[in-house]
This record gives sequence, C-alpha cells and structure tokens, in this order.
Amino acid sequence: MENLKSKDPLHGITLKTILEKLVEYYGFDTLGELIKIKCFNDNPSIKSSLTFLRKTDWARKQVEELYVKTVNKLAK
Repeated sequence: MENLKSKDPLHGITLKTILEKLVEYYGFDTLGELIKIKCFNDNPSIKSSLTFLRKTDWARKQVEELYVKTVNKLAK
C-alpha cells in the first residue's frame, strides 16, 4: 500500500499545536490585532483561548485560516 500524504496542512495537527505556533510566531498582541476576539486581547492564555476556540466555530475557523496562511513562514 502506498503512503499517501495529505495535502491538508491541518491534517494531524491539534488546535493546541496550531495556537502555540501562532502565539510563538506572532505573540498574543499581534494575534489579537489579526483576529479580533477577546481571549487574545484581554488577559490572554493558551488555556483560555483553547476553551473559547473549541466552543466557537467561527473563531476556530479564523485561527485555522491564519495558520494555513502562516505555515510556510513557520517552517523557516
């Protein structure tokens, strides 16, 4: 059987990993400017952001879209 690699950049990556990489790259200040949600601007933390993002589909989608746009920059 062939080993097929998924073309989906989100395949196999947890929301926690996505958020940690975005925070490492941008920081919460810039992330809060790029995606206007309270958990990035008001006393931000990975834990509180994950709680919000897991419950809020539209916000999670924005974070995932930013990750896909940023993934090439993260590799460098």
